[in-house]
Amino acid sequence: MTLNNKICKNIICLFSVFICFTYSGQAQKLPETSPKEKSDFWKKVRFGGGFGLDVTNGFFGITLAPSAIYQFNNKLSLGAGLNGAYNSQRSGFKSTILGGNLIGLYNVFRGFQLSTELEQLHVNRNIETSTLKNNFWTTGLLVGAGYRQGNATFGVRYNLLHDDDSIYSTALIPFARFYF
Repeated sequence: MTLNNKICKNIICLFSVFICFTYSGQAQKLPETSPKEKSDFWKKVRFGGGFGLDVTNGFFGITLAPSAIYQFNNKLSLGAGLNGAYNSQRSGFKSTILGGNLIGLYNVFRGFQLSTELEQLHVNRNIETSTLKNNFWTTGLLVGAGYRQGNATFGVRYNLLHDDDSIYSTALIPFARFYF
């Protein structure tokens, strides 16, 4: 299995995991722990992000991507996040990816959300049988569209800066987002 196929498989696995968590996450709401009122600013801040885990035939991958957005109104949100991923394969492949992103979300109408993301990632990988770059920075400019239901949005985004050195196997990337 090529590296590109493996990355696609990881993205599909991550998307499937997020779908499973959607239904369980909507039913859980923690009670207020303090009777104090939050400031107007903090009432509009939403926290979320994503998590991914892939354990398949000789491959292990884990991703953590926490983020926060500020909800200006019912249509527009802006925020920032962190990205971290570790992948390894028995054949000698290992990678660590760390970085951050800025995100803008626009709810066009109920159930339909547009997004734009600028991400900057540092990639450190070790592929024993390859001449690929092993330690580099990469930038992604992603535009996306998704179906929003409650706290979750599922969709696809397109990396406008995708090239042969991209960490993504394709410019078209499925996603799942959760904000509470």
